[in-house]
Amino acid sequence: MNESQKAKEPVKVLYIDDEDNNLIAFKAAFRRDFKVFTAQSADEARDILKNNENFDVIITDQRMPKETGVEFLVSILDSYPDPIRILLTGYSDIEAVIDAINEGQVYRYITKPWNEEDLRNTIKNAAEVHRLRKQNEILLQKLEKANQQLEFLLRQKLLD
Repeated sequence: MNESQKAKEPVKVLYIDDEDNNLIAFKAAFRRDFKVFTAQSADEARDILKNNENFDVIITDQRMPKETGVEFLVSILDSYPDPIRILLTGYSDIEAVIDAINEGQVYRYITKPWNEEDLRNTIKNAAEVHRLRKQNEILLQKLEKANQQLEFLLRQKLLD
């Protein structure tokens, strides 16, 4: 799949929240703009991640039973380093925000209830950051290959 085909794919968003009403509201608000997946727990989210590739954005509620949003984000970092992470919470827990930024590599912290337009723009911006990071990876690989080829040619020239 080339870059222009990839650019036409809808942004894939995974939203994790233990409150069913929030999951329903999120899907209703954003299903026309993004390809939305929802999970009611961190374990369910891990299953979705295993069965689907290439999420652009992961949004998680901070306060969930068994595992906080930050704990979840930290736990998936090694296996899924690429998606941009957003933390949602109804609580103004500054410690969670600091942990999220430092440990979970969170792009943005948003308080509940979310403002629909603000969250939509945040997801779009996060997806753009994700896309640009992927493009940079590809360009770096091409540059590395070009450098290797130049080094080879230079060695050949020195041997002549």
